Amino acid sequence: MPDIRVKICGLRSVADVEAVAAAGAGYIGLNFFPKSPRFVTLTTARELALAAPLGMAKVALTVDADNALLDSIVEAMPVDMLQLHGHETPDRVAEVRTRYGLAVMKVIGVRDEGDLADLLDYSTVADQIMIDAKPPKDAVLPGGNGIAFDWRLVAQRRWLRPWMLAGGLTSANVAEAIRLTNARQVDVASGVESAPGVKDFAKIAAFVRAATEDGPPILR
Repeated sequence: MPDIRVKICGLRSVADVEAVAAAGAGYIGLNFFPKSPRFVTLTTARELALAAPLGMAKVALTVDADNALLDSIVEAMPVDMLQLHGHETPDRVAEVRTRYGLAVMKVIGVRDEGDLADLLDYSTVADQIMIDAKPPKDAVLPGGNGIAFDWRLVAQRRWLRPWMLAGGLTSANVAEAIRLTNARQVDVASGVESAPGVKDFAKIAAFVRAATEDGPPILR
């Protein structure tokens, strides 16, 4: 299997970072959405970002964040990528990318084929696209709900930008998801937890092994 890059999102402790690094994931995600059980403060996020090894990408997840919040994140910690997980318009994505000079990943929720049009719109302004399951209408969280979508909707498609598959992935289904979609990047949060916001180190290791088959990918 070609090199698959794994992102483990919602880390909350240095031990989490160490476990993710040991497993061989390429990205860590730090969550700045206050309603999430994976939320971290700026102080904690800085500690975690500084604990990440060289070559591991540090991603800041925000939901409809204003410039004041983004300014504080970028000033507080080393960031490699901003993940926009809200209702940001293509114009807002472009504005964020220009303002901070950082790579931007836009998350697109998918439930049916009609949602795929957004992928084309955002792929012209974002550096990467994350294709996630669209949350239920009454959901508090925009992601991290442990819900998968019909992977056949994106099977073997090509987009203008690198993309990452998310939504309901676990060590039990990630290899099949990769096979069906031809994804080369995958993201997981709740699928490697023993409880909301509590990372399970054995599940992290098992997920990365299942995604990469041949063992941990080389960090770049």
